[in-house]
Amino acid sequence: MNGEPADNSDLFEHFRFSADPGQTPLRIDKFLFNKMERTSRSRIQSAANAGNILVNASAVKPNYRVKPGDLISIVLPHPPRKIELVPEEIPLEIVHEDEDVIVVNKKAGMVVHPGYGNYTGTLVNALMYHLMDHTLFSSGEERPGLAHRIDKNTSGLLVVAKNELALNKLASQFFNKTSKRTYTALVWGDMKKDEGTIEGHIGRNPKERKQMYVFPDGEQGKTAVTHYSVLERLGYVNLVECRLETGRTHQIRVHFQYLSHPVFNDPEYGGDRILRGTTFTKYKQFVQNCFDQLPGQALHARTLGFVHPSSGKEVLFEADLPTGFNTVLQKWRTYIQGRREE
Repeated sequence: MNGEPADNSDLFEHFRFSADPGQTPLRIDKFLFNKMERTSRSRIQSAANAGNILVNASAVKPNYRVKPGDLISIVLPHPPRKIELVPEEIPLEIVHEDEDVIVVNKKAGMVVHPGYGNYTGTLVNALMYHLMDHTLFSSGEERPGLAHRIDKNTSGLLVVAKNELALNKLASQFFNKTSKRTYTALVWGDMKKDEGTIEGHIGRNPKERKQMYVFPDGEQGKTAVTHYSVLERLGYVNLVECRLETGRTHQIRVHFQYLSHPVFNDPEYGGDRILRGTTFTKYKQFVQNCFDQLPGQALHARTLGFVHPSSGKEVLFEADLPTGFNTVLQKWRTYIQGRREE
């Protein structure tokens, strides 16, 4: 009756257990506490109160008594901390904050949580300072409050929980893909269709482990679905809106590379080179000037919607495009208008 992780996402721990035929009735929080190393009973109880413990596919409370043959699954956010984290006084752009959640507009260039090569200066370090009086942010968790994330060089909205129950409720929504997110991206090339869906399993690139890769036949990786619509056609680039049905690492960036339309100024997926346009020196300088305006790839998490942990009501937040992104858009508009008038 060993529990095995059912998902290797490092923002969640997902375990499944099967109760033995001879199992005596036992409270599920105690049953799981006995089975799971380094997991407190209060953490298990918070998961149950948020609806994240299922028995035979139905949510149960902490006082449910396990019966022989029960099939049990539990989703826990934030694996235990492996490194020591330090609170840092780093400015944050706070879009919304209440007793349960804080929504921030992350700048491109900021890492969300500490990891190899980035142990300081992250969003988590900043939140630990801002929320130092909250138990969750001094609890010894490696990614306190995080139910999702966005890439270092992507800007935009992120929601962070301020307490254990809120975190479990948010984690359930992101794990079950019921949260709503839209991204705005500038991509190379002129898309053939005004809207469409990109499907293709995403996994680690066999030749470059730091990159992700699309496996179109699904023989490797995990299911990934991105819906897109073209917002503005600017000749050699298009402004698109992306709606995520799944949340895989680098999903939008690798999906558009797969379509041969990499995100503008994305160095990992080939978007930091001139992929469309002319060979004129003036044009090359124009594109380089656009690259110079961007601290990262032209990708912005613009809207974020979820069910609020306390009110139970759907909330939706929006963050305008960063200054550099807007500057680049205006440059392209001016460039295209100039070509039309020639």
